[in-house]
Order: sequence, then structure tokens, then C-alpha cells
Amino acid sequence: MSLDFVGVLTGRFSCRSFSAAPIARERIVDLLEAARWAPSAGNCQPWRFVVVTDAGHRRALAAAAFGQEFVAAAPATIVVCAVPAECARTYGARGRDLYCLQDTAAATENLLLAATAAGLGACWVGAFDEAAVQRALELEPGWRPVAIVPLGVPAQTPSRRDRRPLEAVTRWIE
Repeated sequence: MSLDFVGVLTGRFSCRSFSAAPIARERIVDLLEAARWAPSAGNCQPWRFVVVTDAGHRRALAAAAFGQEFVAAAPATIVVCAVPAECARTYGARGRDLYCLQDTAAATENLLLAATAAGLGACWVGAFDEAAVQRALELEPGWRPVAIVPLGVPAQTPSRRDRRPLEAVTRWIE
């Protein structure tokens, strides 16, 4: 593995404190390009990305996220949605209930890693009221919000968090 890639992996953190500096649209587009290159079952690509820079909509997302105010404080937020019907066409119930969520999670991780590589902070927010997000953003029918990702220039860099030892999370069958 390249040292630069390992640095991105180990440098990623859940940023919850952002400077007020806006993010150029071109930088956001670069992050979205990284997200859309995630793997997906049968190449269905069942994701949709809703970019929110409007302060009022970011406040509505923070409210939907049970008052997590850093969502509103970030200069941009990307809501990653799954379209379960797109996977269901090929894979039935398993595509609808599982593959579309796995695919969308992979796209979210690509987005987070791309943000880190670009010197931006981001956080994967999964605690939110899906119906409130759908209403706040007037999402298309069939779109399921899976992750809220606030983005911005980090206002602080936290100390590195430890990970469990590899031996504690790995089982080899040889």
C-alpha cells in the first residue's frame, strides 16, 4: 500500500468543528467524482448525492439529525441517498434491503477519504430521522437518505484515536 494512501486512511477523522470558509463548487465536484467510483452490486450505482449549501436547509438537516448543530455549521453538507428500487430490479429483495445500502455506504466512505485527501474535514452522520430529511430536502419518491456528511475546513485537528488490535478483529481459516 502506498504511504500516501495509508496517510489518508489514518488521517481521516470525524470532524465536528468547521471554519466558516466556503468550499469551492469544483472541490465538491471532485469529492462527488470520488464517491461515484465506489463499487456497487452489478454496477447498479443506486446512489444519489444531494449537495446542501443553503444555511436554512443545513439547519433543517441539523434538526433532523436530532440537534447535531455541527451539521448546520459546516459550509456544505452532502446527503447520500440510496435508490433501493434500482438494485431490486436485478437482485430482488436482497438488492432492495441490503445491496443498495452496502453500495451507498461504499460511496460514502469514498467521499470521506476524498475529503481527507483534499484537506477537508467530514463526518458520517447516521443518526437522523429519515422522514424529516426527506421532507426538508423534498427528496424524490424512492430515495432513502442513508448518510448526512457535513464538509468543511476543520477548525481543529483531534488527537489520533486508537483502533482495536488486528488480532482482536481478525479470524483466519487456513
